[in-house]
Amino acid sequence: MRVPDADLFNPQSIMDSDFSPGGASASASVDPDFGFAFDDSNFSDRTLRIEIMPDLPETKSDGGGCCSIADWARNRKRRREDFKKENDFIGQSEEQILNCNLPYMVDGVTYENQDEEAMAMVEESPSDIGLNSNQIGNGSIYNNDSSKNMDCSKVLRVKTIHISSPILAAKSPFFYKLFSNGMKESEQRHVTLRIHASEETALLDLLSFMYSNTLSTTTPTALLDVLMAADKFEVASCMRYCSRLLRNLPMTCESALLYLDLPSSVLMADAVQPLTDAAKQFLAVRYKDITKFQEEVLNLPLTGIEAVFSSDDLQVASEDAVYDFVLKWARTHYPKLEERRGIFATRLSRVIRFPYMTCRKLKKVLTCIDFDPELASKVVLEALFFKSEMPHRQRALAAEEANATYRRFVERTYKYRPVKVVEFELPRQQCVVYLDLKREECTHLFPAGRVYSQAFHLGGQGFFLSAHCNMDQQSPFHCFGLFLGMQERGSVTFAVDYEFAARSKPTEDYVSKYKGNYTFTGGKAVGYRNLFGIPWTAFMSDDSIYFINGILHLRAELTIRQ
Repeated sequence: MRVPDADLFNPQSIMDSDFSPGGASASASVDPDFGFAFDDSNFSDRTLRIEIMPDLPETKSDGGGCCSIADWARNRKRRREDFKKENDFIGQSEEQILNCNLPYMVDGVTYENQDEEAMAMVEESPSDIGLNSNQIGNGSIYNNDSSKNMDCSKVLRVKTIHISSPILAAKSPFFYKLFSNGMKESEQRHVTLRIHASEETALLDLLSFMYSNTLSTTTPTALLDVLMAADKFEVASCMRYCSRLLRNLPMTCESALLYLDLPSSVLMADAVQPLTDAAKQFLAVRYKDITKFQEEVLNLPLTGIEAVFSSDDLQVASEDAVYDFVLKWARTHYPKLEERRGIFATRLSRVIRFPYMTCRKLKKVLTCIDFDPELASKVVLEALFFKSEMPHRQRALAAEEANATYRRFVERTYKYRPVKVVEFELPRQQCVVYLDLKREECTHLFPAGRVYSQAFHLGGQGFFLSAHCNMDQQSPFHCFGLFLGMQERGSVTFAVDYEFAARSKPTEDYVSKYKGNYTFTGGKAVGYRNLFGIPWTAFMSDDSIYFINGILHLRAELTIRQ
């Protein structure tokens, strides 16, 4: 396939020109199918010798392979732990690394591909190469696994495949560099790869894909194995292909969490981004109403918590509830205070939208031992500054985060609507409460809905506002009502003067609608069924004077009666 304006001597340019079969770009040409040439000496210029070594005892799977996502995940976790142990061991024995890391070797020059960008070089005596088990004939030998536990002297079996270096180089920067680095090994006709037995099937499938652009395997575990191999050998087109097939398979919580827990090198690849996005979306939708799955969500790993609580559509009572739940989760999974502070600083604080928490709860953040004091001050100050901004500025800040992963200034769909509260202690205890409702929210109230505000406090008592669509008592039509209620607190009585107001055109100033006084007892409410004295249709009309840029601005003033 000829790609216009592509530098054919630049592997990245070639990789960028790859398109997976059935890709979204209608104008893109599908890569040619060279499947007929796979392992055919007539169309090959090199020989690939694959040495299959025993798996580590801990990673051998029962029955010769993983039959479920859970088995694959457990096996992968063990390998990751083994890899960590291997890294810890490296500093203790350099000789062990050279003998058992199994790098590919050519004429005394050893390359280790533990880092995709940098390659370490170690000089060896050419006279020793013929005797070294890492050297086969006059070819090059490569191993892409750093296992110190692999038995270097035991080869279970050997597979020899005829390969075409242009085909492999066009698909993989790894092979491109191997075949075109200008050194003597690039001229060798024989290349040896040494892999674990568990990687054999995936590697063969990957090599076949590089010729045919398709895979015969369709099971999730097999596709994940090929995806890992494609990442290891830098075959981006195969990573895209596997990602697309996995996205098309039925998603489960188990598989979604597994996709989010893939190694960082895989997760960072653009080719896998659509898969991880789909996994996050699945978890966000499944646990949209966390009140129904509290225990299940509490048992999710960190990646799952991030996916669920990063969603704008999370159905929660308030951001205070999000804070309380995340704090509970952190204390459950990170019992050590130092670790908990660390995970809040690096990960968890990003999923809490502090600007939408109440001031009372923000005060508790400042004294919460789970937060580093510097972090607590930072998030609280940021929240208070946001609250002090004008509505148009708040909307602008939210718009700036439209494409961000973590959106601090974007309001969720809370069960209880956020309010702004200004409190006064002198000359009398008083508070002024501002409640904004979007036109869409008011539309959804018809014909008998209601929406509640978050709680606010006066004189130590909790109050709330509730907006209703109800029938007018005097006339047979629907109308907009506003009520003030006191939270249940036993048999306490509380005498309050109150006033309801709303912004209206053309001045856009707050205009008083009703004043009154009421002696509250726990659970009681007072208000007006028809706040504006007009039918619902007039209130919601396009030329309604009460919606300013699509927002209904309400205000309630409460004063404790002397």
